[in-house]
Amino acid sequence: MDDLGRIAPQHTATAPRHPFIVILDDVRSMQNVGSAFRTADAFAIQALYLCGYTPQPPHRDIHKTALGATETVSWQHFPTVTAAIQHAMSLGYHIAAVEQAHGSTLLHQLPTTVPPTALIFGNEVTGVSDEALSLAQSSIEIPQWGAKHSLNISVSLGVVLWELVRVSDLGR
Repeated sequence: MDDLGRIAPQHTATAPRHPFIVILDDVRSMQNVGSAFRTADAFAIQALYLCGYTPQPPHRDIHKTALGATETVSWQHFPTVTAAIQHAMSLGYHIAAVEQAHGSTLLHQLPTTVPPTALIFGNEVTGVSDEALSLAQSSIEIPQWGAKHSLNISVSLGVVLWELVRVSDLGR
């Protein structure tokens, strides 16, 4: 890994982090949770918050997809999405739901100055809960041109984090 300039797993605790938190709001799939850990590791985000009935490590199906990222990403479980949002707000994070909603900002139209942000990703079927939407300070929408108008959480997570890191000029 040294020749690629990548950080060793034992050094992740002290490595610089991008100022983003991912909140998973009642995500049901262990594979999506594992993918979220892996993506969170790839973008070196601050933390991953698992809410409600979102599965938590340790579990073999999460570990199978995460490929060790459950050991390199800071994470917490909250009984409710409200508790997770309130915690992120207390740390000074802007709260943004990633959802198709009235008044949402298209991902490519985000400003180039993005504050520390907690991103809420919702359930695979029902999306971000009304409870979370009511607490969100903004919403971000990924433009889509196909017939389905939805993406898997793991895909959405990668797309949104890439764009936030890119526009924030936080890439390394």
